Amino acid sequence: MAVSRKLRRVASEAVIDDRAQALAYVVRGDLVESVHRGHLVALGADGALVARCGDAEVTCYPRSSLKPVQAVAMLRAGLDLDGELLALACASHSGELRHLDGVRRILAGAGRTEDDLANTADHPLGDDAAAAWRAAGHAPSPLAQNCSGKHAAMIATCVAAGWPVDGYPDPGHPLQKAIREAVAELTGDGRPVHVTVDGCGAPLYSCTVAGLARAFATIATAAPGTPEHRVAAAMAAHPEWVGGTGRTASVLMAGIPGLVCKDGAEGVCAAALPDGRAVAVKVLDGSMRPIPVVVTAALRVLGVDVPHQLGVVPVRGGGRPVGTVEAVLPT
Repeated sequence: MAVSRKLRRVASEAVIDDRAQALAYVVRGDLVESVHRGHLVALGADGALVARCGDAEVTCYPRSSLKPVQAVAMLRAGLDLDGELLALACASHSGELRHLDGVRRILAGAGRTEDDLANTADHPLGDDAAAAWRAAGHAPSPLAQNCSGKHAAMIATCVAAGWPVDGYPDPGHPLQKAIREAVAELTGDGRPVHVTVDGCGAPLYSCTVAGLARAFATIATAAPGTPEHRVAAAMAAHPEWVGGTGRTASVLMAGIPGLVCKDGAEGVCAAALPDGRAVAVKVLDGSMRPIPVVVTAALRVLGVDVPHQLGVVPVRGGGRPVGTVEAVLPT
């Protein structure tokens, strides 16, 4: 079916794009069953391009991979968080009890409650947490939604900066303007070309795949005491607060000392080490399935000592592994 002219006008160049390349093969038995295509960039410690698939300069929405950048902007504006609660501000959390308690602690520290949260109501993201939430008779709520840590931190930032809490997700709010400036600066892309609304209701800014990698490298290599370093230190020290039990970003950070990693919806992920080596990826079909395989393969290309068990994604048949998802990257 031909793509309509209207869709061609509004579609992201990252999706309707013949520059994308294979990132991973899904192998079942002895046959490649499907292929995940996309864009990937791997930067060395000096910021030079070491490996790429597709186009490093393609524009995409980084989704929740942008949360560490948003947290940097909030710290610059006066947010006073560190440790596990700052990690939670960067999180797409599973909705485990510690996460929900942490959100309440952030809000209480600012003299606010969960009634002030303006993010979308939802069930917890983690399967076990969602089952427990439903079993307790709870309806979808902003507290349980995976971005509530970020939104609680946004509220706390507004209180610290003397900005109004009402309307904090509005793109014209001083908080969101500060975040937009941080995105432009840390990615090195300049003013975001595309602005829309993320799933949680907060503004979402576009960047290039290479820009996302640069932003993570800047955060991971920042000097102690800076907002960037505070974000990196919190995430690396408390990976379970950035995602949750068994979640990709949490597992990778727990397995690779010093790694700062954050995934985002629709097949996005970025990671960086304290020496500046960095990776960013956008999977075109939006699948998260190849992310662990592709990110760990790219880190190995950069010379990172990645434990063998990380990044293994089995393909199952009859309840047992009958194949694997395999990265297709330059070596």
